[in-house]
Amino acid sequence: MTLRIDMHSHFFPTISREEAAQVGQPDVPWLAVSDDGETGTIMLGDRAFRPVNRPLWDPRRRLEQMDEQRIDVQLMCATPVMFGYRYDASTAWQWAQRINDKALELCAVAPDRLRALAQVPLQDIELACQEASRAHASGHCGVQIGNHVGARDLDDEGLVQFLCHCANEGIPVLVHPWDMMTDGRMKKWMLPWLVAMPAETQLGILSLILSGAFERIPRSLKLCFAHGGGSFAFLLGRVDNAWRHRDIVREDCPKLPSSYVDRFSVDSAVFDAKSLSLLVDVMGEERVLLGSDYPYPLGEQSIGALVENHGGLSDQAKGRILGGNAARFFSLPQAVG
Repeated sequence: MTLRIDMHSHFFPTISREEAAQVGQPDVPWLAVSDDGETGTIMLGDRAFRPVNRPLWDPRRRLEQMDEQRIDVQLMCATPVMFGYRYDASTAWQWAQRINDKALELCAVAPDRLRALAQVPLQDIELACQEASRAHASGHCGVQIGNHVGARDLDDEGLVQFLCHCANEGIPVLVHPWDMMTDGRMKKWMLPWLVAMPAETQLGILSLILSGAFERIPRSLKLCFAHGGGSFAFLLGRVDNAWRHRDIVREDCPKLPSSYVDRFSVDSAVFDAKSLSLLVDVMGEERVLLGSDYPYPLGEQSIGALVENHGGLSDQAKGRILGGNAARFFSLPQAVG
């Protein structure tokens, strides 16, 4: 039977309003759970942020659904609203430790099937490196970071330093878009998630390529971008064309942008067979990992079905994407071959 590892799913621990208030920052997220325990609302202070369901905070319900969908292992990472990048650094560090410890408590229900990615106080690189190492040593499979911290994209020297630390320590990194660009025009129909989120991910990738940052980051870094790398694969030809014909595009990037695709991986959350074909063609079957965005509505509802039912992928490619790539990427004991 093919190993199935979902490496991109989210959790939100049962943080009470009182616990959030103790953080001493505005709009600290907390969870309001319904009386029947089946639904909840992520709150930002007094403001409702989004409705959620029980698998987000209940590992046993999550395991039931994993069984239903034949998922062997699931990696959980924080819902990005929990990053705390706007807090002062010391508070964000303590907050990250709290969330990371809570994540391990959830995984302890079934440690062979539930694994966690840590969050770090990325606004302070020294503290971020310290927490990444602490969390990895305590049992986290890697770290999840946002694609930017305020106006600092991934080519920022501090963020490059953090990525170098993770490379040197053998800590895998998942980059997740958050705090999406919008000037208020994308105000309906979830357009920030449908337009700006893919653009944010492409921005993160291109900031590393075009700035020359990949030339300074060790090749040992295990780096993965969520949501299929956003709009990167579809627009890579445009980027290569610009690099060839505009010196301002290539002034810091010594090689053709498409030559850097071997420096990172992406998840498979693209929801369309033709899109997946393009993604595998651009990235290579060894650099696409099964990721669902579970348990949110924009995630893959039948986890792995897009890969499993794809008529253009070989059995070897399907096996790699469904589980083999993630097992190797995160050094999981289930790794085969």
